[in-house]
Amino acid sequence: MPKPPQEGPNPLFTRWLQEWRDQAAERGRPKSQRAYERALSSLRKYPLPLRSGREARILLYFGEKICRQLDEQLEKHRSTQDGSALPGLPAPTSSWKGCEDGGDPTFSDSPALPPAPSSLEPAQRQEQCSKKKQIVAQHRARGYVPTRRSPAYAVLLALYRNTMNPDSRGYLTKPELQKTAQPLCDKSFFLVDPGNKSTAWSAVGTLIRKELVLKTNIPARYSLTEAGLTLARELHASEELKENNSHALKAAASRTRELVLLEENDGSALGSEHSDRSTPSKSSHEEPNSGLSKPQFVFEPGQFDIILCVDFIETTGGPTSRKQDLVSELQRHNVPFSIRKLHVGDFLWVARERAPLAAEHLQPTSVRELVLDYVVERKRMPDLCGSIIDGRFREQKFRLRQCGISHPIYLVEDSGSAQHLSLPEKTLHQAIVNTQVIDGFFVKRTRDIRESAAYLTIMTRHLTRLYQDKMLLSCTKEELEGEHPLQPRQGTYKLLTFAEFNEGAVKNKAQTVYEVFARQLMQISGLSGEKAAAILERYKTPASLMEAYAACPDPESRELLLSSVKCGQLQRNLGPSLSKTLAQLYCTSGPLP
Repeated sequence: MPKPPQEGPNPLFTRWLQEWRDQAAERGRPKSQRAYERALSSLRKYPLPLRSGREARILLYFGEKICRQLDEQLEKHRSTQDGSALPGLPAPTSSWKGCEDGGDPTFSDSPALPPAPSSLEPAQRQEQCSKKKQIVAQHRARGYVPTRRSPAYAVLLALYRNTMNPDSRGYLTKPELQKTAQPLCDKSFFLVDPGNKSTAWSAVGTLIRKELVLKTNIPARYSLTEAGLTLARELHASEELKENNSHALKAAASRTRELVLLEENDGSALGSEHSDRSTPSKSSHEEPNSGLSKPQFVFEPGQFDIILCVDFIETTGGPTSRKQDLVSELQRHNVPFSIRKLHVGDFLWVARERAPLAAEHLQPTSVRELVLDYVVERKRMPDLCGSIIDGRFREQKFRLRQCGISHPIYLVEDSGSAQHLSLPEKTLHQAIVNTQVIDGFFVKRTRDIRESAAYLTIMTRHLTRLYQDKMLLSCTKEELEGEHPLQPRQGTYKLLTFAEFNEGAVKNKAQTVYEVFARQLMQISGLSGEKAAAILERYKTPASLMEAYAACPDPESRELLLSSVKCGQLQRNLGPSLSKTLAQLYCTSGPLP
């Protein structure tokens, strides 16, 4: 008898959607039929089990009605199954005994499961077999540890190190994974070895079958599953330990050779040479630390939680239903968040000292917090249009760059049609491209608030994994500015306290001459925040710029004074046109012609 077709990790949901689609077709309801068909297609691409219809809201084409239908059907199914586990979901720990089709070998590390598969209906037997295979796969993966420098070892380590990268997208493509894993492996990921028909890449298939690596999308994207992340973390820790031991042995051997050479000299030479060498060594070791201020406090790994901070403007005012949708989506995804007043950005993340508080009660208190190095500015298309017209767009980007956080993100929501906007759609898209290419911001495009909430959810989980095993040190903004671009050192990060960060970002506070000069430059057409920052790096105040103009021998040299100022990541010149405009502005007495 042929086996029934594979329905993926959610066979019940698949079956019900198929039934509702067929019913809609029989009743002559093409719109409903199309809605169920699209949801069914989306479900078949999802590789993980779902525990409820509400949880399915994260999938494309799963609206409120379909999710509610699934939950209602789920309740009926549970009432008829006496609360037994659902097919496609993690089964209760139990001992499995064979399967009708021969199945996998049995294992029994927990109580037995009634009833035996032979006493079930055919559909139920198939569901039980599906559950058993999942548990067997997880059981096998737990005992699997690849050999050091083997292809599987290299793939797991490469994917794990990618998750530790602050700029990681959460996955690697095949060429990226091959390139990253190759230095960690003794076998080639590109060329076939003599006498062998495969390359090291074949290990990826093994890791996928063991549910340690997840393959999604076209072209393929590779990422770690939860089990894979746990195993890869252990491999990484072992690798670091080996490297540290190797460095220590090399240092000891080097020191031994040095002492042997010294002892070959006479006693006086040994005494003077040894003292000459040891003293500078000590001072050179202590000198770099002598100027560092002691941090206010330190968070050890395990002493903090990662919390998403949401500006209160994002949850109040405007269309109430749309604002509450964001909160509802974050709650649905179990994202720990805190609503508060942010003086720059709409979302950011803090490492918060652990306290006995429930996620829904997370409000600003005296609990100590450090701001992570990521901030998000959210723009709907109408908001983007308005900010470009009134000049806020450039100012906001400048303030984001100056706030002390080195990973600013622009989250752009394409909310519906652009026909009713006061700027052409091409102009808006060009502004978005400029933000990414010229200003160097990371830009994330989403279709609606639901996708935006999903992105914030993914970022929260990514940052939790990134920082959970790190030591976090509090520091001042001055210390940060002296170390940009900020890099982690030996598993530690220096971060601002939330109080200092938010107070420093107040928009209408008393401003320094430097800040007023920056705002003044930003008003000049064609002068982006990046170019203004380059000018400010050379001339901190208008007075210093005026002195430089006064030292120029003739008008031509004044007009070209700033033309060679290097701007942006590509270090391009400011150019003669803008340089001439600035010279006219600051060197012309009276009104400009």
